[in-house]
Amino acid sequence: MAKAVKLADIAVKLGVSTVTVSKALSGQKGVSEPMREKIKQLADEMGYKPPSAMKQQQAKSYNIGVLVSDRYLDKYDSFYWKMYQCVATKAVQKDCFTMLEVVTYENEMDITLPKIVLEHKVDGIVIVGKLSGEYLKELKKRCNIPTVYLDFYDEHVIEDSVISNSYYGSYLLTNYLFEQGHRKIAYVGTLLITASITDRYFGYAKSMMEHGVQIPKEWVIPDRDMKYGLINFDGKLENYKDQPTAYVCNSDLTASFLIKKLNEQGLSVPEDVSVVGFDNYLYPGLCEIGITTYEVDMKEMARKALHILTKKMNGEHYRQGISIVEGHMVHKDSVRSLEGGSESE
Repeated sequence: MAKAVKLADIAVKLGVSTVTVSKALSGQKGVSEPMREKIKQLADEMGYKPPSAMKQQQAKSYNIGVLVSDRYLDKYDSFYWKMYQCVATKAVQKDCFTMLEVVTYENEMDITLPKIVLEHKVDGIVIVGKLSGEYLKELKKRCNIPTVYLDFYDEHVIEDSVISNSYYGSYLLTNYLFEQGHRKIAYVGTLLITASITDRYFGYAKSMMEHGVQIPKEWVIPDRDMKYGLINFDGKLENYKDQPTAYVCNSDLTASFLIKKLNEQGLSVPEDVSVVGFDNYLYPGLCEIGITTYEVDMKEMARKALHILTKKMNGEHYRQGISIVEGHMVHKDSVRSLEGGSESE
């Protein structure tokens, strides 16, 4: 391969400084027009390329596969569809092309691996949302392809992951409810169904412990079945010994379903009970009230995931392990202060 031409090579041939060559080629003042033309002509003859052009020429374009479980693409659960769109947008900015493959429940159970991987159509994959542990193990074992998990991690299948700060976000939300005078605070989410839902519970539990409040068993409310992940509150909000005044939900979608169920029981939000969610993303029309929540920075998560994946595909050094992307609280209308005031906007 021919050696790249440097500014110093041009400077030596013309008997000028590299600063003069740099100014001439970048259009800066301080160089006479005759000398500028001489430098430009020689640069063209020698095949000089500026560093930015060289870098762009060296950048590779990849096909990136995106895997999402069909249970995350329910008409109401469009959070992961939005996450995929963020990945696709960031990929285009890197001159890469994305190919989406939906993994059905049957695919997971039968360990039917994705066609885009088996047919070698992609150079790397981003898995959005947790798939079963056995499926992830088999994928890693049979397909030697750079992979990044997005919005989940698996303690049994070691892989690079990008997640939101579920633990701290839920901790902040619970602390906020205490600041508003609440102490009877329940958590809504099926534990162990995903790492993020479980991490959000632990953030809630930390806040409860720090405020000296023990958590009754009935205050940890499952919101979905373990098999299909469908949200259902039938028979789960009755027979409280001590009625909660507030609920910390693992997602805005769960919060919207909870609010509907509470309304059916004759309770109003936030007048009778307060509710907070997580994500700051909800299918339009699902809830009439704005839900106070912890916003997940999907764009930054997508950017980070593609940055890691690109490094892996290029064989470059990168920071391995779990990358945590911070979010922030968003105050809306679903929390009432027990001191008598309403939540500020």
